[in-house]
Amino acid sequence: MNVLFVMDPLEKINVSGDSTYMLMVEACLREWRVAFCTPTDLFIEAGKTFAKITWVDVDNIAPFFHVSGKETLCLGTFQVVWLRKDPPFNMDYIFSTYLLELVPPTTLVLNNPSSVRSANEKIFALNWPQFCPETLMTNRIEHAREWAKKQPGKVVIKPWDGNGGRGVLVSSYDDPNFRSMVEVLTDEERRYIIVQQYIPEIVKGDKRIILVDGEAIGWMNRIPQPGDHRGNMHVGASVSQMDLSENDRRICKKIGPTLQRLGLLFVGIDIIGDYLTEINVTSPTGIQEINPMMGIQIEKIITDSVIKKVQGKTK
Repeated sequence: MNVLFVMDPLEKINVSGDSTYMLMVEACLREWRVAFCTPTDLFIEAGKTFAKITWVDVDNIAPFFHVSGKETLCLGTFQVVWLRKDPPFNMDYIFSTYLLELVPPTTLVLNNPSSVRSANEKIFALNWPQFCPETLMTNRIEHAREWAKKQPGKVVIKPWDGNGGRGVLVSSYDDPNFRSMVEVLTDEERRYIIVQQYIPEIVKGDKRIILVDGEAIGWMNRIPQPGDHRGNMHVGASVSQMDLSENDRRICKKIGPTLQRLGLLFVGIDIIGDYLTEINVTSPTGIQEINPMMGIQIEKIITDSVIKKVQGKTK
């Protein structure tokens, strides 16, 4: 098969922890022809989506990426196109989903671009409020203060479109800095923010569970550094093994069919304590950390699922 990865430039890829790299290696091991491009390489002509692509062989030996040629192709020439551009999820990202929606239906685009566009990683989880912490989304400073005043303890304040733990603050109504924090994050009421119940169990870790076609297949715990409250590996959280609780399984079973129906094949959900906090659909990671802990190869499981999807399209 021919497979295209719409992603960040190769020089930005950290091969020691990147999940897109693992998917590319697996595709090459199966002797697929692999290409990559960035979102800015996409364009539309005569109602069709094209890209200026670079063919590449990928392996686990430095320099890892071996470029073998460039050309401009219609995306319909690929059996699979992966949208694996890392956040931030901004208007450029949204625009790339519009371009990918025009790829012919004979090509499998993952994750489904219209679903990626509509399933914001922090807001999508609120479709299952029974699993989420108490949450307010507002751009009004006084609204945030009054809501926080009613909470029994601390609250988390964060941008609705943030990633990697950036801009995530822990405060409380009686914190003298609370109003100032909200002023900064809302840009003086010009931007929306999320104010959320603080979950004390964060000190024990932020669970990442990977679902493939709606099924939980791998998981790990991410433990914040001492003195930090963020369970993101980008900011130094350590990883450890864990077992899924009955509540974790209940959450996965409940949201799995929706992920499958929306064409969200590779998803990473975050659970703190008993609460679902995020559903990551743009470029979830965790393959390289989970594989050795669980003795599995998630990239193979994902690729096997991709093959089944492609075969289903050709029947």
